[in-house]
Amino acid sequence: MTSSPKAGNDEAPLVDRGSRGGTVVRIVLLAMVLLGVAIAFIVFQQALDNEVVLGLLGILAMVGIFFIVSSLIGLVEVMPQSRSDELARSFLASHPDGIVVTDAKGRIAYANAAYGRMTGASNGRNVQSLETLLSKTRESTEALYRLTAALREGREGHEEFRLLQPLGRLTGNGSDAHWYRLKARLLGTGGRNALDIWEITDITSERDDQERFFRELQNAIDYLDHAPVGFFSAGKKGEIFYLNATLAEWLGLDLTKFTPQSMMISDLVAGEGMALIQSVQAAPGLKRTETLELDLRRANGQSLPAKLVHNVSAMRDGAPGESRTVVLMRAKGAETDQSASAMRFTRFFNNTPMAIASVDGNGKILRINAPFLRLFAGVVSRDDVEAGGAELDRIVHDSTRVSLMEALAAAKDRQGDIAPIESRHPGDENRYVRFYVHAVIDESDEAPEEVAIVYAVETTEQKALETQMAQTQKLNAVGTLAGGIAHDFNNVLTAILLSSDHLLLQARPSDASFADLMEIKRNANRAAVLVRQLLAFSRKQTMRPAVLNLTDVVGDLRMLVDRLISGTNVKLEVDYGRDLWPVRTDLSQFEQVLINLCVNARDAMPSGGTILIKTRNVTADDAGSFQQADLPSEDFVMVEVSDGGTGIPPEIMDKIFEPFFTTKEVGKGTGLGLSMVYGIVKQSGGYIYPESEIGRGTSFRVFLPRHIPEVQPVSANLTIDGSTNGLAKLETASATPRAEPIDLTGKSAVVLLVEDEEAVRRGGKRMLETRGYTVHEAGSGTEALDIMEELEGKVDIVVSDVVMPEMDGPTLLTELRKSYPDMKFIFVSGYAEDAFARNLPADAKFGFLPKPFSLKQLAVAVREMLDSE
Repeated sequence: MTSSPKAGNDEAPLVDRGSRGGTVVRIVLLAMVLLGVAIAFIVFQQALDNEVVLGLLGILAMVGIFFIVSSLIGLVEVMPQSRSDELARSFLASHPDGIVVTDAKGRIAYANAAYGRMTGASNGRNVQSLETLLSKTRESTEALYRLTAALREGREGHEEFRLLQPLGRLTGNGSDAHWYRLKARLLGTGGRNALDIWEITDITSERDDQERFFRELQNAIDYLDHAPVGFFSAGKKGEIFYLNATLAEWLGLDLTKFTPQSMMISDLVAGEGMALIQSVQAAPGLKRTETLELDLRRANGQSLPAKLVHNVSAMRDGAPGESRTVVLMRAKGAETDQSASAMRFTRFFNNTPMAIASVDGNGKILRINAPFLRLFAGVVSRDDVEAGGAELDRIVHDSTRVSLMEALAAAKDRQGDIAPIESRHPGDENRYVRFYVHAVIDESDEAPEEVAIVYAVETTEQKALETQMAQTQKLNAVGTLAGGIAHDFNNVLTAILLSSDHLLLQARPSDASFADLMEIKRNANRAAVLVRQLLAFSRKQTMRPAVLNLTDVVGDLRMLVDRLISGTNVKLEVDYGRDLWPVRTDLSQFEQVLINLCVNARDAMPSGGTILIKTRNVTADDAGSFQQADLPSEDFVMVEVSDGGTGIPPEIMDKIFEPFFTTKEVGKGTGLGLSMVYGIVKQSGGYIYPESEIGRGTSFRVFLPRHIPEVQPVSANLTIDGSTNGLAKLETASATPRAEPIDLTGKSAVVLLVEDEEAVRRGGKRMLETRGYTVHEAGSGTEALDIMEELEGKVDIVVSDVVMPEMDGPTLLTELRKSYPDMKFIFVSGYAEDAFARNLPADAKFGFLPKPFSLKQLAVAVREMLDSE
C-alpha cells in the first residue's frame, strides 16, 4: 500500500509499508469483535427471551459499532505506535539526504521525501530503486556492487561517484555533472527480517568547493614557487619537505626529481655554514628568527653566496622543531663597497678550515666563526658569545688552562712569538686540539677591545697517526732486537745439536748417558721453536710462499680447530666469502696464524661462546672505510677471527704484539703467539688490526694482498722443490721422506766450510768428516777466498754462513763466481733466504739450509746439492 504526500506537508514519506501494516491490524481486530458477537448470539440464542441478556447484547453491539467507527476515523487506535517510533519516522522523513530502506531481496520498504525530490519521483508509484537508477554508468554500478557485497559480508561502507547527468530532473545549479556519496548500513541482526539502509547525498557543491580551494592552493604554490626569493622548509631532523622553484633554479636542482625528505639542509649548505644554522636555537615552545651570511652548495659543487632568514621553532620540551628559511641572493652591485667588503670578509671568516675567535684582555670571547661552533659544539654556543658570557678558559682542558691564559697574557703584552698549545678537547678526552694565540697589533676603532686572535685546529687524527707510527717503530725496533738475538741463539743451538748428534752416534741406547743426550737434543729443538717464533716476529724466518685460496685453507683447517676447542663450551662458525681472490703466502705459516688466533679466542671465553671466522674480498674503495691510516687503497682478502669473550683492556692494546708479553698465568703461555702472528702477516705483505671492547669480545682482521699472477719466462736455473730464480730449497730429511735411503757419504768430495762462529764451524767440520768429506774451514769470506786460491779452486761445494764480519756470504758467492761460475754453493742462516737472495744475480745457483740444523740435515743438504746438475 502506498500513500501520497499530504497537502502542505512535503516531509511525508513516499513509501511507508509500516503504515499499511497498522491499517491491516485494525481490520483484523474488527473482524474478531464481530466474530465474538456472532458466537455469543449462537450460544445464548435460547436465552434471548431473557431481558437481561438482550440488554447485554445491545450494549455490546453499541460498543462494537462505536469502536468500528472510531477506528475508521482514527479516534481510537488499536496497538498504538511508541513515541520513539514516531520520532524515528519524523527524523527519516525530514532528513535532507535521500534515504531508502530495502529488504533482503532489494525491495523498497521505505523511501523519504528527499529521495523522491532527488530522483524526480512525485509519488510512491514511480519511486525507482537504486539499482535501476545507478545501472546506467559503469562508475556508479561498480560502487553499488561493492557496497552490496560488503553488506552481505556484514560490513558497512560508503562510496563516491560522478554522474554526467544528475539523478532525476535537472536541479538548475548550472552544472550537469554531479557527485554523489552513497552510504550503506545494516538494520537488524540478519535473517529474513534484516533491512538495509541506503543514504545518498548530493555532494556536488562540496566537490566544487574542494576544487576551488585546490585551484587557489595551486595558485598560491605557483606564486611561492616563482617568488623572487628562495624558500625551503625542513623538519625536526633537518630533512627538507619543500623548496621552491626559484631556489631549485639557483642551486641547479631538478625540481621534478625532488621528493620530500630526500635531502637534508646539510646537502644545501657549503663549508662550515651548517654550524651557523645549528647555532640558531629557540627557547622551549617559542620561535626564533636569525639572519645568516653563508654559502650554499650548487649541484655542480660550486658555492653560491646567500643571505638566509632562518626561522626555527622548538617543542615544549626544548627539542628542535620545524624550520622555515627564506634565501636571498647576494647580487653584484646591490650593496655599497663597504657592505660588499663586509660580506666578503664574512664568507672568508666562516669558510676557513680553522676555528677562529677574537678575545678581549679579560679572556672573554667576542666573535667566533662557523668552524669554531662546530669544533666546540656543546661547550660554547652562539648565544653565549652574543650574551657576553663565553670565557676563553671554557674551550680548553683543565690540564692546559694555565698555559692558554699565559699565552693570552703574552698576546695582551703584544709579544710576537707565542708557542702553540696542545690540549685535550674539553668535552671529549679522546679528542685533541692545538691552539695558536696571536696578538692584535693594529689598533682600530671597529673593535678596540680585541687583544688576541685564537686559532684552534683539531689534531685528533694526527695524534692517532703519531701514536700508530710510534707503535710501529717500537715493534720494528723490538723486531730488530729479537732478530739479532735469534741469530746468535741459532748459532748456539746449532752447536748444541751438532755436538749432541756426534755424541749420540758414539753412544748406545743402553748407555746411561744416552737418555741425557736425547733430553739435551729434545730441549734444543724446543728452543729452536722459540727462535723460529722470534724470527717470525722480526720477519726474518724462512718462508715458502705459494698461491693459496683462503676458502680451501680455512676449510681444511676447520677440523683441526674443532679438535682444539673440543671439551669446551666453545663452538666454531665459518662465514665463507664468495669468489675469494688468490693470495700468496706460506701455507704452514698462515695456518699458524689462524690456529693462534683461534686458540686465543678460545681462552678468552672460559664460560663458552662462539668463534667466528669470516672471509671476504675488500676492494680498494672499501679499504678506506676501515679508517686505518697505514692500510693502502688496494685489493685485499680479509680474514676476520672474532669471539664474544672478555675483551682486551685499552691500556694493553698497544702491547699485545710485543714478544713475551702475555696476560696469562705463568706456565700457560710464552707471549710469542701474537708476535709470531704479527710477523708472519707482515712478512706476507699484509696487515693485521685488532678491535676489542671489554665484555663484548675481540676481533682480529687480517688483510692479505690480492695476488695477480704474472706471466714469467721459463728459466733454465737450478730448480729444487719447485722453486726458480736460481734459489734451491733444501728440505730436511724428515720433511721429505723418500722411498729409498740416501747415500750420505762424502765419496772424497771437498767441502769449504765458511762460518764465523767457531763452535758451529768446528762441529760442522767434524760432522762432515765423519761422513767421508774432506773439509776446509774458514772464519770469514776473505779467508775463504785465500783458501780457494791456495787450493787452486779444487773445491766441490762451499757451505757458508750469510752474516759474517769483513765479507758476508752473498758477497763471497759473487766473488767466487768471477773465477768459478759453476761452483756449487749452500747458504746457512737463521734469517730467511729472501733477505739476501734479492741482492744476488738472477742466474746465481745456490741452496739454503736454515739454522739450527742437525747433522743429518747438513749431510742431506750437501749430498743433494752435489748430486744436482
